[in-house]
Amino acid sequence: MKRILPVIVLSQFFCTSLWFAGNAVMGDIAKQLQLEPSYLAYLTSAVQLGFITGTLVFAILGIADRFSPVRVFFTCALIAAAVNALACLPGTDAAIILMLRFTIGFFLAGIYPVGMKIASDHYPQGLGKALGFLVGALVLGTALPHLLKNLMATLPWRYVILSTSILAVLGGCTMILLVPDGPERKQGVALNPAAFLQSFRNRQFRAAAFGYFGHMWELYAFWAFVPMMLTAYNNRFSNAVLNVPLLSFLIIGMGALACAASGIISKYLGVKKVATIALTISCTCCLVSPLFLFTGSTWILISFLLIWAIAVIADSPLFSTLVAQNAYQQSRGTALTIVNCFGFAVTIVSIQLISALRTAENARYIYMLLAIGPVWGLMALITGRNTHQG
Repeated sequence: MKRILPVIVLSQFFCTSLWFAGNAVMGDIAKQLQLEPSYLAYLTSAVQLGFITGTLVFAILGIADRFSPVRVFFTCALIAAAVNALACLPGTDAAIILMLRFTIGFFLAGIYPVGMKIASDHYPQGLGKALGFLVGALVLGTALPHLLKNLMATLPWRYVILSTSILAVLGGCTMILLVPDGPERKQGVALNPAAFLQSFRNRQFRAAAFGYFGHMWELYAFWAFVPMMLTAYNNRFSNAVLNVPLLSFLIIGMGALACAASGIISKYLGVKKVATIALTISCTCCLVSPLFLFTGSTWILISFLLIWAIAVIADSPLFSTLVAQNAYQQSRGTALTIVNCFGFAVTIVSIQLISALRTAENARYIYMLLAIGPVWGLMALITGRNTHQG
């Protein structure tokens, strides 16, 4: 039915607002708890580590294939929303917040990849377009807390956290009430702890997966440090008055349109070709970033970051499409989950590396290191020339 995809997209959008909820209010939390700026990297990595742990557990147990993915999505959305709201309780300290963010990441493993599984069960044809809208929802959901922060600037940071929890509950309920399991869903076989590695025997699957890993090296580090890029610009130029929360939302959120567009364009040019173009552009942005991050013109800076934001995410639904198309049908949900697991493990390395090496002196050049990922991804695409074009 035509309403299925919009409902999946809306549910994904609401639920993934939990992802960067902590990042959006990090400044307020750091001020209240007297934390170092490096806490941002730990906060982001805690969610990523939780997601990695969750995807690994979900993959080994075959959760998305052995059970109704819609019910899995609903259950994880409610639990993640409740855990997120716990950060608003009195007496919450830095360690507790990290633990809560880790737990939220764990249950996001039952939301993001499971949402892709649900979409693939409903839309085996035109999957690139469907996942383009779905990943676009993830991007917009990731950016949403920054907009909420801007709208609630005069209110305590807890209002942003509670708002994202409410949205996640709405997303989970919308999914369970309006979306059935897809007609292409195949009941998974009995529990087999080694099944999640089965698809890696396929050369085309490996090429798509390694391309995705290279893309992920850059993506979340870019998202995590966009507010710091803008803040560094304000600090460098005394007359700069960039609205960091609003611009962070607009820059990250622009990727939602890029995902939808890349999914549509891929129907005409081919999934792999469009992914290669996007990855090449984002790689170029990494390498030329020193020329633009401290330019004297705010318009040039913002334009550059918008272009980078579009390119850095446009290939994400395309890699997910290639992974889904080249996975074994009975274990497609598990394959998507384990690829997400490995991909997000890569994000922790890049985020922590940038955080550890970044100083006021090298802030202009440090993001060139993000080019490592796109180069790796492009090499994977080149070596996997016969990957399904879908």
